[in-house]
Amino acid sequence: MGRGKIEIKRIENLSNRQVTYSKRRNGLIKKAKEIAVLCDAKVSLIIFATSGKMHDYSSAPMFEILEAYHKQSGKKLWDAKHENLYNEIDRIKKENDSMQIKLRHLKGEDVTSLNHKELMALEDALENGLTGIRDKQSEMMERMRKNGKMLEEEHNYLKYVLRQQEIAKQQQQQMALENNVREIDPNGYHQRENDGYSSHMPLAFRVQPIQPNLQERI
Repeated sequence: MGRGKIEIKRIENLSNRQVTYSKRRNGLIKKAKEIAVLCDAKVSLIIFATSGKMHDYSSAPMFEILEAYHKQSGKKLWDAKHENLYNEIDRIKKENDSMQIKLRHLKGEDVTSLNHKELMALEDALENGLTGIRDKQSEMMERMRKNGKMLEEEHNYLKYVLRQQEIAKQQQQQMALENNVREIDPNGYHQRENDGYSSHMPLAFRVQPIQPNLQERI
């Protein structure tokens, strides 16, 4: 007896539907990978869930598969606006590839295929770049030297200001001490000033004690 056809109906239960979707989706992606590996085929699979979430698998870059489909099927997948966008993307990709090649050449890589003229142009570019780097280094060194000089001058000025503040503070303390001494014992303060003055007077100007005349005593 042959197996009868099974009627396929949508699963009404939401939970069961999500479980079935997850299992079948994973199975489809697994089969797509097997075909790509076993048969060396280019496979692209895109699945959208009812929630709008996308799952996809592509054994080759998607734009390559879409371009091949576009050419072989003859179906227009995008309009002129998207065609221009695709061309712009392709142009940028080629430009990026060219820049990557030039960068490798500047690093000294993959230069065996270059001819003499291309090597000379590469050498000139490297020399110009080296000159620019040296000029930039000199500029930075000069800027650092000027900044260092400015910092040194500022440091010396701050030292000078600090020293002047210390001197002024010492003078204020000395004046306050003298004022306190005057308030405590003004007579004694003047006496000490006179004593200090007398001690520094020359010997010839000091007052000698009065002695009686010897002739008058005789």
